Formats: sequence, structure tokens, C-alpha cells
Amino acid sequence: MNITLRQMLKNSKLLIPSLLLISAILVIVSLGFGYYKLNLRDVFNYIFGTSTDPFAKQVIENIRLPRVLSAFFIGLSLSASGAAYQGVFKNPLVSPDILGVASGCSMGAALAILLDLSYFYIQLFSFGFGLITVAITYALSINIRSSMKIAMILTGTMIGSLCFSIITLMKYFADVNDQLPEITYWIAGSLSKTSSTAILFSLPFMVVGFLILYFMSNRINVLTLSKDEALSLGINVKLNMRIVILASTMMCSGAVSLGGQIMWIGLMIPHIARGLVGNNYRKLLPVSALIGGIFLLLVDNTIRSLFMMELPIGLLISFIGAPFFYMLIKKGGLK
Repeated sequence: MNITLRQMLKNSKLLIPSLLLISAILVIVSLGFGYYKLNLRDVFNYIFGTSTDPFAKQVIENIRLPRVLSAFFIGLSLSASGAAYQGVFKNPLVSPDILGVASGCSMGAALAILLDLSYFYIQLFSFGFGLITVAITYALSINIRSSMKIAMILTGTMIGSLCFSIITLMKYFADVNDQLPEITYWIAGSLSKTSSTAILFSLPFMVVGFLILYFMSNRINVLTLSKDEALSLGINVKLNMRIVILASTMMCSGAVSLGGQIMWIGLMIPHIARGLVGNNYRKLLPVSALIGGIFLLLVDNTIRSLFMMELPIGLLISFIGAPFFYMLIKKGGLK
């Protein structure tokens, strides 16, 4: 029965439209969740421009809508970039941080906080340092006499460790009453400081990165084959791999600079999507992206509804991701 259902989903043309519809409904419903409760009538009145409650309008425009969109697009970006990384590196254990991008983003944010810069510069430093970290990883891996993919993974692990050592050093110089808690909270992952300005900064990078990956999905399918098979099909392996890495890094940097370091999504969600639609990236990328967006939005809604305090979303997802991944390994579900 499970095999039949999986085969139906692989061949179904309704899965992606269904996920799009679920995403749209969830985004609308999520605007009502939070400390200040709003019913669906308030939400629809805002959407159709007929709202007569100025406070409800301000809550949706300034707090709820930026946070809801941030949660959805962060989940989308981390899941899609994770799926792409797993494909080009041919490794089911690869996550978006494999080249040190999230570690670099965290280091950039910590530096901006240490310098007492505004949130815009925290986001800018975070995004920029994420790109720089991956560029350094790539440059160093070229000089290693080994498989390019193995060299990049090992170099990325080294650079990521170095970034966290630098972050730890920064914490020693941070003000214990103000800067240190902010650095710690930012690294743990949070959507509490998202705003219209913040999402407008990150959204173009996340959308453009996803579109590049989607239009390259057939080439990613080829990159999952052996090098000789890819070359026989006329694919420039190095060039296409660089483009995929660049697009994935843009998405991941945009996501981390917006919501902090939210782990596990980019590792966990692609395996769920792969179990539903298989390894064809034409379907796997959008399905991973939509499930990731839905997942993170559901987690954020749970936090806002059940807890009176603002818990780091990355922390809660780690408690979900670790046991899930163990069950996946135990059942031999890594593909």
C-alpha cells in the first residue's frame, strides 16, 4: 500500500498545486496566530482592504505579515538549497552549512552586534560573510589533491569550525548585559526581529536563487550521475556545479541573515520530499521548498500559540530534527 501511494504521488500532477494551495491557506491562517489574537474575519478584512480596526491592521502589517512570510521563505530556501547540495555532492548527509555558509553568516552577525550596528547592518554583515566564507572554502579546496567534492566538504567543515571559534572569541569581548544575549539568541535562530525592511533585503536573493536552481533542475539530475556519464551527456560539470553552489549559497545566506541559524530543515525536509516524489529534481526542488516553508510556518505558529515567551525557533527544530534523523537512519531511509 505504501509503495502504491508513493508511486501515485510520483506520477501525480496535483501534488505541487496542492502544496501551493496548502501554503496559501496556511499563510492566511497564520496571520491570526500570536499573543494578540485575530480571527479570520480580521485577516480577510485586512486582505480585502475593508478593515475598520486600525490596531489589527498595524499588527498584521508591521508584525504578523513580515514574520509569516519570513518563516515560509526561510523554510523554502533552506530546504531547496539542502536538496540541491545533496544532489551535487551525492551525499544524503549534506546540509546547507556543509561549505560553512551558516557559520560565516553567524560570524558576520556577531561582528555587527559587537560593533553596536543597527539590525540592517547585522543582516548585511551576515549575508556578506556567508558569501565570503563559501568563496574562501572554494578557493582553498582547489589546491587540495583530492576529489573536488570531498575537498570542498572537508574544507567547509574546517572553515565552519574556525568561524565558530571566532564567534566564541567575540563573546568574550561582548557586553554581558546586551551584546552577549543578542549574539546567543541570534545564533539559536529567531523570527522575533523580522520586519518588512529585513524581508525585502533577503527575499530577492532567496527567490532568484530558487529560480536558478529550478531552471537548472534537469542539469542537477545529470550532476547526480557519475562524472563520466555527465560528460558524455555534454554537461560542463565544474561550471554547472559552481552555479548550483552559488544559487544555493545565495538562498542559504538570505535565509540565515533573516532568521539566524535554523538547523536541520535543509537536511531533514529533502529526505521527506524524496520519499514522496523520488530523485527527479524537477519535482524534488519545488516539493522540498514547499514542504520546508509549510513546516517552518507550522513550527513558528506552535511557538506563538503555546508559549508566552519567545523561544528560539532553531532550538525547537533541533529537538524535532535529531530524533527524526535517527529514525530515518534506523529505517535505512537515506537516499
